Amino acid sequence: MRSYIQTLLLLLGVAAGAACGAFFGPAAGVVKPVGEIFLNLTFVLVVPVVFFSVAYSVCKLTKERKVWRVLSRSVLVFLAGSVVAGVVTWILCEFWNPLGGFATKLPPERTWAEGAAIGGGDLLKTIQNMFTVNDFHLLLSKDNLVPLIVFSALFGAAVSLCGEKGEPMEKFLKSGMDVVMEFMKSLMYAAPVCLGCYFADLIGGLGGQIVSSYVRSLLLYLAVTGILFFGVNSIYMIMAGGKDRLVSYWRSITEPSLLAVATCSSAATIPASIKSAKRMGVDESVAESVIPLGINLNKDGSVASSVLKAVFVVSFYGLGGYSCAEIVGIAILASLVVGAIPVGGMTAEILICSLLGVDAEFAATLLVISTLVDIPATLLNTTDNLVSAVWVDKLCRRAR
Repeated sequence: MRSYIQTLLLLLGVAAGAACGAFFGPAAGVVKPVGEIFLNLTFVLVVPVVFFSVAYSVCKLTKERKVWRVLSRSVLVFLAGSVVAGVVTWILCEFWNPLGGFATKLPPERTWAEGAAIGGGDLLKTIQNMFTVNDFHLLLSKDNLVPLIVFSALFGAAVSLCGEKGEPMEKFLKSGMDVVMEFMKSLMYAAPVCLGCYFADLIGGLGGQIVSSYVRSLLLYLAVTGILFFGVNSIYMIMAGGKDRLVSYWRSITEPSLLAVATCSSAATIPASIKSAKRMGVDESVAESVIPLGINLNKDGSVASSVLKAVFVVSFYGLGGYSCAEIVGIAILASLVVGAIPVGGMTAEILICSLLGVDAEFAATLLVISTLVDIPATLLNTTDNLVSAVWVDKLCRRAR
């Protein structure tokens, strides 16, 4: 029960804020500055969170030589699974949009057509603008998180390649990551009150229609979870080894699945997931490499929720021109910056808003969706890691 306290408090705070907004109407806007203080602190913290977490993760992975034996196959399997999860979610959103018929009159800051115009209409120019900036200080902005991720990854790899000379910097990155994560964790304790004030203003200005959109979003995500957990994963197992592999999979996932639901933390399931993978016949070195690696890179549950949030933003602001490939691409990128801890801040939500060109404050609205789907998303992240371990092991054996 302790694992759910923060999630329950956040939902309670948001519900109380929504009730006050519905009761007081526009007058509830008087408490909006309290919510904005919290958002401003989160916006300031997101840059160091991304830098330290990405740089240290890449540095650590580069040093662990055993990872390189299976890294290429792992990335291929992770990417394939993420694309499938994203496409399934996008298809369901096409049939049942989470916003329903509700849309605000708020104008978007930038439409997709204008975003493409910024890129000059040229693919290479668009890639340049999306993944790089022309001055270091531009990296220190929540509006340039993708270039920051690229820089952080290259920086982490460079630290590892320096060998002994890079060890002091590696320790600095590890310490920095621990500090900013603790900072973010502490900041989230204020989220129930602060986001309650934010939602009092939101509901006071827009009315209670958006609440029904959250209910639709939760029901849609539960449908996605059922399809991926029972259907798609079973198909993966049959393709990997037929009926015997399928039976072995369903006999082995009970412990990691229960841990995922009980803790809302993918990281907490690592030991049980490794044990289950070995029980399914996965090579020990593969299991011990793929499972921890997948905690950082393979998050199908997070991809599915990010697709849902991206569709929510597009529908809310009335943006046009976004294809399935673009929405899924944004979702995969956002999933890479999601922490493997319960309610781990708004980094992914801020990134989605940045990529879609809307006000970063809308990330607080998306955080409610993240909180609602946290349990099923963690379950998908955990079980999909086991599926990936089986497939990486199969590909490695075939290559011998």
